[in-house]
Amino acid sequence: MSLEKIINDAWENKDQVNQNSDKSLKDAVNQIIDDLDSGRSRVAEKINGEWITHQHLKKAIMLSFRMHGMDIMAGPYSTWRDKSHLLKGKTADWTKKDFEKAGFRMVPNTAARRGAFVAKNAVLMPCYVNIGAYIDEGTMMDTFSRAGSCCQIGKNCHVSAGTGVGGVLEPAQALPTIIEDNVFLGAMSEVVEGVVVGEGSVLSMGMYIGQSTKIVNRKTGEVTYGKIPPYSVVVPGSLPDKNNTQAPSLYCAVIIKQVDEKTRSKTSVNDLLRE
Repeated sequence: MSLEKIINDAWENKDQVNQNSDKSLKDAVNQIIDDLDSGRSRVAEKINGEWITHQHLKKAIMLSFRMHGMDIMAGPYSTWRDKSHLLKGKTADWTKKDFEKAGFRMVPNTAARRGAFVAKNAVLMPCYVNIGAYIDEGTMMDTFSRAGSCCQIGKNCHVSAGTGVGGVLEPAQALPTIIEDNVFLGAMSEVVEGVVVGEGSVLSMGMYIGQSTKIVNRKTGEVTYGKIPPYSVVVPGSLPDKNNTQAPSLYCAVIIKQVDEKTRSKTSVNDLLRE
């Protein structure tokens, strides 16, 4: 049986999955988590221009929580309690040779969980990377940034200090939050709920974008949801209530301009955010 079939069959009776489940299921779940950890598999990938979720991989992560009990681990300044298979982080037992092979930089106090993938030349400042997350080559996760469970962050991105890329673990069919290649996310921003930020986009400091956030193209007036088009420059804004001028304005994300790939590569972030 394929790993996918084993997981899908177990998912149909997930309430019966526990620490005493069949060894074949445990082996399948552990194999999938190992594959996610190494980058051999990823929860979502772009196929023929569309992002596709591999549901059985998300199901395997959720089943793993049912299969493992809680345990504790003592550290130099605290004691932690978590699911036993995740207590030891991604790099807990790594040697110098392991880090050289992986090829990324990991600053002290970074927490990267088992089942998260980090590619070569990425830099993890003190940040948090959850299970199922995928961080591609050359990306910087700045201080106190967060990569939520199953989120996908592309090549050469900068996730600025204090910024969160939300995880979407449930439901299994839901697309995780996607940050495509060469994206800049300004400090203290939050992108959540399976929003897709298109390649080359620049988001100003303090952006908050979920599936219900109105995304307004200031040039055309078009209002969309859930996806920032490629090479967009986005700032916080507000929309008035047309039917009640006394009502408070509502937050929105405003696309102030769109640039081509050549302009994006030659223009600094500060210049792009200026009018």
